[in-house]
Amino acid sequence: TKREYLSMIDQAIAQGDERMSLLMQTLGGTGIRVSELRYITVEAVEKGEASIWLKGKNRTVLIAGRLKKRLQSYIRREKLTGGPVFVTSGRKPLDRSNIWKMMKRLGEKAGVGKEKVFPHNLRHLFAKCFYEQEKDLAHLADLLGHSSIETTRIYVAVSARAHEQILEKMRLIV
Repeated sequence: TKREYLSMIDQAIAQGDERMSLLMQTLGGTGIRVSELRYITVEAVEKGEASIWLKGKNRTVLIAGRLKKRLQSYIRREKLTGGPVFVTSGRKPLDRSNIWKMMKRLGEKAGVGKEKVFPHNLRHLFAKCFYEQEKDLAHLADLLGHSSIETTRIYVAVSARAHEQILEKMRLIV
């Protein structure tokens, strides 16, 4: 949930782990896949957009507003001059398993159930939040790099409980 996401970010900040806080905000705020994180480079941040080439498709992901400013500050503090922003102490790009393990530890400290803590869930959170704001499935499919809207629908499907709450709010039963 958004609340759990923000709790994990708060926990990362409390631990002094700015890299993890920004990594999660980058995934959550752009909707990119964890495998696409390598495209978030110093150059892309400066430009305000990342060009992502994956699965035979190219798409542009915006890095705008507060995220761009926070990443620029982080890049300056870390003295990064080019290439991927999220790297190990040896300046190698973080890989999926490193990120997964770091998120699991962070989730545990933030009180978020292990079964909910996966990098891909941040992509789902992005999709749900975007759809709640815009109600535009085609635009969301483009942002996520989906060639089929049917794939995108999975990301915004409501739970049975949420569906029930909507029906109650409609007040059509007297």
